[in-house]
Amino acid sequence: MNSAKIHITGIVQGVGFRPFVYNLATRLELKGWVNNTSAGVDIHVEGDEEIVQAFIEKLSSEKPALAVIDQITVREASPENFTTFDIQHSTAIEGAFQPISPDVTICPDCLREMLDPNDRRYRYPFINCTNCGPRFTIIKDIPYDRPKTTMADFPMCPDCEREYTDPTNRRFHAQPVACPVCGPYVWLENGSDDFSRSNATTPVLTDGVRKVATTEEAILGTQRLLAEGKILAIKGLGGFHLACDATNAQAVTELRNRKLRVDKPFALMIPDIETIERHCFVSEVERDLLQSTARPIVLLKKKPESTIVEEVAPKQHWLGVMLPYTPLHYLLFANHQSLFSALVMTSGNLSEEPIATDNDEARERLSKLADAFLMHNRDIHIRCDDSVVRVTSNEAPRNEENSSLVSRYSIYPIRRSRGYSPFPVKLPFDAPQILAAGTELKNTFCITNQNYAFLSHHIGDMENYETLKSFEQGVEHFERLFRVKPEAIAHDLHPNYLATRYALERAERENLPTVAVQHHHAHIAACMAEHGLDGSRSVIGLSFDGTGYGEDGAIWGGEILIADYKSFQRAFHLKYFPLPGGDAAIKKPARTALALLWSLGLEWDEWLDSVKEFCAQDQNILRAQLEKKINTPMTSSMGRLFDAAAALAGVRQSVNYEGQAAIEFEALADSAEAGKYSFGLNQHTVETRTMLEALIKDVMGGVHLSKISAKFHNGLAEMARDACLKIKSETGLDEVALSGGVWQNMTLLRKAVQLLEAEGFKVYIHHEAPTNDGGLSLGQAVIAATRMRG
Repeated sequence: MNSAKIHITGIVQGVGFRPFVYNLATRLELKGWVNNTSAGVDIHVEGDEEIVQAFIEKLSSEKPALAVIDQITVREASPENFTTFDIQHSTAIEGAFQPISPDVTICPDCLREMLDPNDRRYRYPFINCTNCGPRFTIIKDIPYDRPKTTMADFPMCPDCEREYTDPTNRRFHAQPVACPVCGPYVWLENGSDDFSRSNATTPVLTDGVRKVATTEEAILGTQRLLAEGKILAIKGLGGFHLACDATNAQAVTELRNRKLRVDKPFALMIPDIETIERHCFVSEVERDLLQSTARPIVLLKKKPESTIVEEVAPKQHWLGVMLPYTPLHYLLFANHQSLFSALVMTSGNLSEEPIATDNDEARERLSKLADAFLMHNRDIHIRCDDSVVRVTSNEAPRNEENSSLVSRYSIYPIRRSRGYSPFPVKLPFDAPQILAAGTELKNTFCITNQNYAFLSHHIGDMENYETLKSFEQGVEHFERLFRVKPEAIAHDLHPNYLATRYALERAERENLPTVAVQHHHAHIAACMAEHGLDGSRSVIGLSFDGTGYGEDGAIWGGEILIADYKSFQRAFHLKYFPLPGGDAAIKKPARTALALLWSLGLEWDEWLDSVKEFCAQDQNILRAQLEKKINTPMTSSMGRLFDAAAALAGVRQSVNYEGQAAIEFEALADSAEAGKYSFGLNQHTVETRTMLEALIKDVMGGVHLSKISAKFHNGLAEMARDACLKIKSETGLDEVALSGGVWQNMTLLRKAVQLLEAEGFKVYIHHEAPTNDGGLSLGQAVIAATRMRG
């Protein structure tokens, strides 16, 4: 006989791991027990030595699909002569923590049962099992047990209790398990007197609110309202969506007007892959991503014949598409064929506010945005927006040893949230307990504990009180879940960011040290960390974005660094130019374009669209502002260079969302164009004069926009290669990390990676954290950890 104690860490709770262990031990006729603790899963097993060894090997090879094992520790134990194998009650361990599963899309078994008229959960919107359903958004604390979730308010009926306690049932200890008898329910509500006209029955008055009486009536009523062109607020997994028919131009335009979202693209939900393929080109890699358990929004190329209206994504060739991921979503599309083939599913908020999660909050904040509300009574403990990803390569991965990192890691996160958060990034070293507060735009925060970096869900732009409160609630939740009491707080150099002020005020209140981290250094460190680099050797870091506070007080953003976790050197940067009015120039690229020309001594030719944008008086005012240096911060921003180039090319002179001019400029690029506009490299600066003179000459000569865009991208990619070659010749460095929001530009990314790899560079791009500011807190955390360790 052999007796062993086994400790397993990773995502091993809420994924059916204990019943898997129980059934595996029973099958192998082993005795002992398994239980959950705050630190993972513990097993004590006894039996024949060879069988015990086989059991240990099968823990990894046959584990549940959703389980992620980080480590299995085995030690000999004294035999206790067990006669059965049991599942013991969970144990809380003071200070212990473990990773937590993200929310998971409905599994095929639950979907089949929900659509089976003979099943007791037929058309039940909250069907789930250990293989699917909510996790992160309902959990309040660990260990992950029902009393510590928002399902604690729903006592199980005898049938659900029987499934929950049966180790051979796939709903064994599925914490959100429920049915129509004992679980949450949905209803449709609206305060208007004519609400019943779209429903089979008259709504009933409950708690002063007009509600459709049954789940079935609520779903049918919602479908009917959507088909009529109405806008619905629909409570989901991590918050409310605002939904309307994506083939109805009037409905989409009305949603834009109400939400104050002029041009920024809306996300879509489409019922199945076949319907998606009617509207978009879908590669094999994109198909797999769409159907993954995370069910992110995937950016897909739109087909010319698609009936999705232009108003969904104005001037864009790409659509953000996701499949249904909750039972309720599937019910909304059931028998939809004659009603709608695609729905806009955008976050339930006014622009720049956090997504609404609470029913009363939704009634208050969304009442002027939605015609009706599809509500439910399962509370959302933590808000979580949909994740957005795209594919960098549609090629199947090549041999692991010889493959490019681009082809190996096809997932390129734009927003990391539902389905991915709070899954940790594994660090190449153990870190102190650190809170990294992130930055202003696309905020996330990050906490570290041992060799885990827990990057938060998407918080949003930290520009108002509501988002700050959401940030604070998220930080408190993560620190409680992952048993972190920060030893230090890392923050951005910018003194006026809300995240920075939070970090400094909290540090002073709790007598904690702070670590100020330069924005672009953090970008490169984030990319290094997710690739497991330990920081013992430097990389060339191309950190291109719109805004980041520099060590000299200027606005950086076109940075070519030599960096490790400890420090960085600024090898090259875009030559400084003024930004008249600061934020005013960001919102009006024509201002940036004229300022750039002025700084280079180039004329404001009256035939350029950017010059036409201003009357003579406004031109004089702008020129005086530049000459007298009135509110004209200096910048090396690559994002602002894109704005200026797009404006001078005639693409767009003002914007209504971040990056709009650059996005539309990229969309025009001719992939067959081989020409380029040349950038210059001086001792430490990237020069733009030659490039701009050539671009303006083409504009004045009537060259097509598609060629102008392509030549700008080609020249920028070649400049990146040339700068790296120069650094390599001087230092021997041959590893390059690409990070920053500008690298969301797929045309530039692919061209730059191709050129760099052709010169023998090993190129690192993001595949776990977003390349934009949504991944920056990860870099702050590892830099702070390195400084504290060193």
